[in-house]
Amino acid sequence: MKKRNSQKIAAAALAITAATITAAPAIQHADTIVFTDVTESHPYFNVIQDFASQGIISGYNDGEFKLSKSITRAESSMVLSKLLSLEPGDTSVPFTDVESNSWYADSVQALYNDGIISGKSETIFAPNTAVTRAEFAQMLVKAFDIPTDAAATLPFTDVDSAAWYMPAVSALYSNDLIAGINKDTFAPNQPLKRGDAIWLLANTHKKFNTDNDGGTFNLSLMHTNDIHSHLDNMPKLVTAVQEVRQEKPNSLLIDAGDVNTGTLYFHEYKGQAELAFMNLMGYDAMTFGNHEFDQGSNSEGHKALYDFVKGAQFPFVSSNIDFSKNEYMGELFHNISTETPNDGEIYNSIVKEVDGEKIGIFGLTTEETVDISSPGDITFENYLEAAEEAVAELEAQGVNKIIAVTHIGFDDNPAIDNDQELAANIEGIDIIVGGHSHTELAEPVIVTSDADDMEPTIIVQAYQYANFLGTLDVEFDEDGVVTGYAGELIEIADQADDPEASELLAGYAEQVDKVKNEESGGIAEVELPNPRISDNNDSNISVRNSETALGNLITDGMLAKAKEFNPDTTIAVQNSGGIRTSIDQGPITIGEILTVMPFGNTLAIMELKGSELKEALEHSVSQTPNESGGFLQVSGMKFTYDSTAEAGNKVQTVEVQQGDEYVELSNEETYIVATNAFTAKGGDGFDVFAKAYEEGRATDLGLADWENLRDYVAKLGTVNPSIEGRIVDISNQ
Repeated sequence: MKKRNSQKIAAAALAITAATITAAPAIQHADTIVFTDVTESHPYFNVIQDFASQGIISGYNDGEFKLSKSITRAESSMVLSKLLSLEPGDTSVPFTDVESNSWYADSVQALYNDGIISGKSETIFAPNTAVTRAEFAQMLVKAFDIPTDAAATLPFTDVDSAAWYMPAVSALYSNDLIAGINKDTFAPNQPLKRGDAIWLLANTHKKFNTDNDGGTFNLSLMHTNDIHSHLDNMPKLVTAVQEVRQEKPNSLLIDAGDVNTGTLYFHEYKGQAELAFMNLMGYDAMTFGNHEFDQGSNSEGHKALYDFVKGAQFPFVSSNIDFSKNEYMGELFHNISTETPNDGEIYNSIVKEVDGEKIGIFGLTTEETVDISSPGDITFENYLEAAEEAVAELEAQGVNKIIAVTHIGFDDNPAIDNDQELAANIEGIDIIVGGHSHTELAEPVIVTSDADDMEPTIIVQAYQYANFLGTLDVEFDEDGVVTGYAGELIEIADQADDPEASELLAGYAEQVDKVKNEESGGIAEVELPNPRISDNNDSNISVRNSETALGNLITDGMLAKAKEFNPDTTIAVQNSGGIRTSIDQGPITIGEILTVMPFGNTLAIMELKGSELKEALEHSVSQTPNESGGFLQVSGMKFTYDSTAEAGNKVQTVEVQQGDEYVELSNEETYIVATNAFTAKGGDGFDVFAKAYEEGRATDLGLADWENLRDYVAKLGTVNPSIEGRIVDISNQ
């Protein structure tokens, strides 16, 4: 159990990085900017301001610090001697170019007497010459007594293995303190910039200062979530990951689920294309999203998921899922916590060692997966109970830095599960890397509990579709309590394409493009959007809480196809969670249709009493005005509801189309209703549909939903659906 105290997070973590790095801005700092060229948003702001306030560094008369100006040997000596509080001593330096009354003389003498510096020759110090990257590395290793016997294997092609600077460069590299100016080049003889020198000096001092009684440890993370097979962004994401790793070689890379399902890449390759990029980037761990289980209802069951997990070059973590009864996944599942996980297998939790410190990682997936996907005989446990057990097991192994990788949503229904509830109720979780709600947390969110003895928990989430790479730097004290943090989202669109990843993508894209560009025969007169609240913070309109033109098109197509098999079919309903993206104006391609409806669901028809249908509509709007994947788009009917009323009493009126007119729904009359087989079997929590299915009142017609939509838009030719008032929230009237 961690030592707990009343002290809250008081300082930002200084990520241990190279001198050529950009890091997340620190969270806390003084109010006054000391230098005009070092703004609050600059990654070096806190370090430079801290050193300036202590009198360790100063700027120029024009008010600038001049970050990019080379730092001289005299300047670096002055800064280092002040930081270490060194006295000049009695022995004079032998350098003829260091005058005794110069501003840097005492500093040079102090460092020389401690064996930290030497001259360019026996008599020449060259105080005004720029210090090189290699020279500064040597100074730091000597100043902080950094061991050089455990030299790292360096990736740089421009260094000489026999050079005098190699032990120092290797020592700093192995301690995550330096990287190259790029992944192949260290540039040992290149002058070091003033800003980079101070940043590197601060991080070295923080890690190796023997007078520091704080015992702090810095952890760096990268994180993704809800990629949903959007692989066109992968070459840029690979670049972003590589750049962070150049800065912080020991950064962990974690995914919070729903890597699969959503584009033609998954439709064509069933997760193998997604996996190829994850293996290329070197993920450290992943948990499962609900969409990882979407293929469970087909004839091959979870074979595609098995192949995805088995081929991974990293382990999976899952603390509230029992895979043991599944014919495929059971052999990969270990209900244990381990420090030696195998790649391509699943564990309750794992322990990673980073810089000699144990980091515990466990995973959680929403219990709603049973309703919103097709897990079959894979079962789910309560997330709070599973989390409490996972934390206790990790702490019993001596782990006091714990990460929960979750696919439960940042702000989803608290009655079921979400990250904020997890943070507030379970002690011992330091970081939550989340997914499922597609939330763009531009900065980490801190959740505190009413309990006085619980420390805050940091929550991060990186939106969706690999649009961002999340980064987080966390500082822990010696008891494993978070004392500082800094985090940001790196926008992937700003990155260059990695050549290797681009070549890999091209191999998959060729087939995808063939399918994507095939035209269906339908032409959309206007764009048919598929809005989500997460897409626009200024709008409350979503496919998951409102009627949409695209929803009307899809349900009209379902109803038309169902009538071909049973002319008495009068109504069609489609769960909005099964509508994944928009359709552009112009020719509608097969690729668009498959992306809109990627799950491979089939068309089913049900016999339902009017009372049962109304019960289903109540469930459909139960979460409004919030979003729900179970919100039903409809055809052949219209209804009104009050989103401000209590769940179960929201629906006000229901009418069914008969010819050109609408008549009031009869509770006793039986209606033939079309939907997809997922919903007909009770998906998205439609228990009333599940009951009808179990009683034999539902028939799966075996027709793929995307093929139905393809045929329907081809028949229409000109496609121009509209919002018709089929679903009306009277609270907005």
